[in-house]
Amino acid sequence: MFRYTKLTGLREFLFWVAALAFLLPFYFLITTSLKSDREVITSSTLAPPVAPDFGNFVKVLTATGNSNVVMGLVNSIIITAGSIVLMVLLGSLTGYVIARSTRRWSRVVYYLFLVAIVLPTQLGTVPLYIGARSLGLTGSAWGMIILYTGMLLPLAIFLYAGFFRGLGTEYEEAATIDGASRTQIFFRIVLPLMSPATGTVAILAGLIVWNDFFTSLIFLGGSANQTLPVAMYYYIGSLVSAWNQIFAIVIVSMIPILAFYLFAQKRFIQGFAGGLKG
Repeated sequence: MFRYTKLTGLREFLFWVAALAFLLPFYFLITTSLKSDREVITSSTLAPPVAPDFGNFVKVLTATGNSNVVMGLVNSIIITAGSIVLMVLLGSLTGYVIARSTRRWSRVVYYLFLVAIVLPTQLGTVPLYIGARSLGLTGSAWGMIILYTGMLLPLAIFLYAGFFRGLGTEYEEAATIDGASRTQIFFRIVLPLMSPATGTVAILAGLIVWNDFFTSLIFLGGSANQTLPVAMYYYIGSLVSAWNQIFAIVIVSMIPILAFYLFAQKRFIQGFAGGLKG
């Protein structure tokens, strides 16, 4: 039977203090973004806005040129979603083959993908750019989807292969007896069972692609398909100390990926739990 002791109360109090400390930056972010230019200078950082002003968000969302935040937001959503779909599809297929193969080459390939995770992608920036330019993929959303898929595919394969190795073959054998093909077994039985792994891959890859600035600046800088981090870079570069607008654009960039995480967090937690059990 659980007993609420003084030690339990002290531990609960400390957890509440820690939670408030972690939430304090978000409080500064929201309150500052809702203050007018004059109020940001004259009022305290801890003070809430006297009259919430959403004009900062209007300025951010109506910017044009290289600072077009809306277009950057749309491009980021397209590139991130396309990269996640390709990574889930190719990563699950490759991980399944590696996990189910009994040949020696499968283990060698698995460790090669592990090495690819460790190596920094910046080492291949120059040859990647030369190759992408020769194929006409620079400044293109499709080019960025292909590029991100290739860069993060080793991570997806590594995660999927680990989960597939922990999955028994009983369902697959039963489906084979019933006359199902290998393709039907994978897409109708195996892949749905891998939803925790899919959630883990989608969130990790989505966070990396959404927040990436370096690759997008090199391959998309100056084009009409630049992503949100690049648009933020140009927008903030035109400001001096307008922290209310800077914080407003940070909030705009956080909302989509935060909504996606809240949607997929259950699968994400299940994926880590499954990985720990394995």
